[in-house]
Amino acid sequence: MTMDTLWGGLTFAPGESFPLSTDSMVLADFVRLPKAAQVADLGSGGGVLGLLLCGRYSDCTVTGVELCQQAHQAALENIDRNGLGRLRSVLGDLRQVRTILPGGAFSCAVSNPPYFSGGLPSSGVAGSQARQESACTLSDVYQAASWLLRFGGDFFLVHRPERLADLMALGRQWNLEPKLLQLVRHKPASSASLVLLQCRKGAKPGLRLLPDLILFHPDGSPTSRYREIYHLGD
Repeated sequence: MTMDTLWGGLTFAPGESFPLSTDSMVLADFVRLPKAAQVADLGSGGGVLGLLLCGRYSDCTVTGVELCQQAHQAALENIDRNGLGRLRSVLGDLRQVRTILPGGAFSCAVSNPPYFSGGLPSSGVAGSQARQESACTLSDVYQAASWLLRFGGDFFLVHRPERLADLMALGRQWNLEPKLLQLVRHKPASSASLVLLQCRKGAKPGLRLLPDLILFHPDGSPTSRYREIYHLGD
């Protein structure tokens, strides 16, 4: 069984869910939680984001919502292996979130949603649902976040740069105002490969752009930020 060691000594085994990825690592680093935050993880897979956040914030609680039975089972096993009472996984459809979790009950929401709206399906049900909008669209994710967040709550997500216009438009549509944006690049001269976005429920307009997150130097060696995100030390 493949197993990764995460922040705080926690371990993650993907099972049939999507494995640990750069997307999850940079998103967990981008997230800023208030004290005793109650976090909803939308499309939580095997629970890696919840594990990363629990390893980083000792006082947060995370509730994951996952549609795929195999991924949900992997999350339950990860929770049990790490003895984390602050993390739970709920098997359910985000499109029916109003029947699963109470509205306005969370201070933050996070998501690493499916990136692709069409094309050939990925191998396996779990892989297909993790990568493609076959069972949950980007609009569904925003709608779920808007329902779950209290006023002033933050929604953090990672996505592809070609969907940036959609990310902004959907934020406005669901009363989640885009507030903070960061582009992720493999190397300084590379095109952006990911976007990190923070939206706030009910906030006034005003978007701040952070310096780009560069993962590797031109020679391929990891940058200090990469080493910090992956806790590689000096």
